[in-house]
Amino acid sequence: MVTFADGTTRLSPDGLAHRLRAEIERLRDEATRQRKLAHRRAEFWAKLDIALGFPAALLAGTAGAAGLASADVRVPAALAALASAGFAAGAGFLRSDTRRRANKRARHAWASVEARAVVTLTREHVAHEDLGDLLEYRQAALAAYDGEEPQPGAP
Repeated sequence: MVTFADGTTRLSPDGLAHRLRAEIERLRDEATRQRKLAHRRAEFWAKLDIALGFPAALLAGTAGAAGLASADVRVPAALAALASAGFAAGAGFLRSDTRRRANKRARHAWASVEARAVVTLTREHVAHEDLGDLLEYRQAALAAYDGEEPQPGAP
C-alpha cells in the first residue's frame, strides 16, 4: 500500500496485481467445485430418470398385455397400470430429464470458467478486464441452471 500526503492509501501496482490474481484463483477454485457438483447432479438426475421411466414403461406394457390376455388378470393388470401411472407422474413431476440437461449445461459452463481462469493465471500480467470477463462467464454459468439456452454472442 502507498499512503499519500493527504492521508489516502492506495494499493501499489504489485498489491493490485496480487489481489487480482488471488480473486481469479478464487474464481477458478469455485468453478472447479461447481463443475464437479454439476457433474454429480447430472448423473443423479440421469439415474433417477431411468429409475422412474423404465419401470413405468415396463409396467404399462405388462398391464396392457395382461389386461388383454384374460379376464381373470384384469385386476392385477389395473394395479400394474396404476403403478405405471404413478411412476410416470413422478417422473413428470420431478422433471429429471430437464434437470439433467440443465446440470450438463452448467457443467460445461463452469468448465469454461475454470479453463479461462487457468489460462488467465498463466499470463505474467493480469488486468482488471480479465477479472471482469471471468465474472461475466460466471454469471453465464449460474444462468445455465435455469434451463436457459445460451444467447447469441453470450460467453
